[in-house]
Amino acid sequence: MTIKSATIYDVAKYAKTSTATVSRVLSNSGYSVSEELKQRVLEAAKKLKYTPNLVGRQLKTKEITDIAVIIPNISNPFYPSIVLGVEDVAREKGYNVLLCDSFRNPKLESEYLRSMLQKQVKGVIISSISQNNKTLIKLVESGLNIVAFDQDVTFPCNKITFDYKKGGFLAVEHLIKLGHRKIAFVGAPLNRPSRKSLYAGYLKALKKYGISLNEEFVLLNELEKEIHNEIYEYKNGIELAKRLMQLKEKPTAIFAINDLTAIGVIQGLKTYGVKVPQDISVVGFDNIFISEMVEPPLTTIEQPKYEMGRLAANLLIESLSNKKNKNLEISLKPTLIIRKSTHEL
Repeated sequence: MTIKSATIYDVAKYAKTSTATVSRVLSNSGYSVSEELKQRVLEAAKKLKYTPNLVGRQLKTKEITDIAVIIPNISNPFYPSIVLGVEDVAREKGYNVLLCDSFRNPKLESEYLRSMLQKQVKGVIISSISQNNKTLIKLVESGLNIVAFDQDVTFPCNKITFDYKKGGFLAVEHLIKLGHRKIAFVGAPLNRPSRKSLYAGYLKALKKYGISLNEEFVLLNELEKEIHNEIYEYKNGIELAKRLMQLKEKPTAIFAINDLTAIGVIQGLKTYGVKVPQDISVVGFDNIFISEMVEPPLTTIEQPKYEMGRLAANLLIESLSNKKNKNLEISLKPTLIIRKSTHEL
């Protein structure tokens, strides 16, 4: 049996007044209403458990206060940390946050973007995994406010960027300074700007210190698919560790494309009796919260995730009120976090 929700008409009837008066009282419009009538309306609403129709109110007042966040996968702790930063700023400034998970699917990402435009959300904060920015460009031209983060986009818009190339360089340089010269690079396909930049940082460090690239040490999984209740990056790390152990010449150190992959690599190496860092050193990337909880605690590159979310939200909300705030870019820098997963050779 379905229980019918109370309507504004039910409240008006119970309080023996008009729907217009109920609306004025419940919306705190400032319209002059006697205290006795005001209390009568409030008591009626409470008695009937009336919930105002916020969508209808927003459509009438044109005060849509929703912003959206589109991320590639909620299962990676990197992204919830960013969303938390967005939500904290949005709540402070009176905005609601709609969270969308594209599951690494460019088509689903485009569907979300079109849906957000139809819903008349104020703006979108997005980590786009699409290699084709046509949908984003079209929506920006249609008036949708965009802040891109994590993944750089090739068209003018507000951005929160990160120096991934320098981060990759710092990770590999740390291993080189520990005496390692056989350093593997492992991860997912290089189909995102951030990943390409990490690889460029890896190559830059090798070149600077006169180390020739061994292409067998570059292991990338060609398939990338998010599966419900599973973590792709972690599973990928385990698989890549197995492939590394099948090489005739083994690396002495591994740089993984993110922390979850690094943690998977460590677990995969354990199945072969390989100790980290005594036998092989491992460095991750992101500094997600579990990276210091695993054994051994993971050496990694810090991305200021929460701060990235706060900056993105502030940049978006400020651009909504100040149309001059267009095509701004805030660049964040990496920091090396040394823990116990790396060891001097």
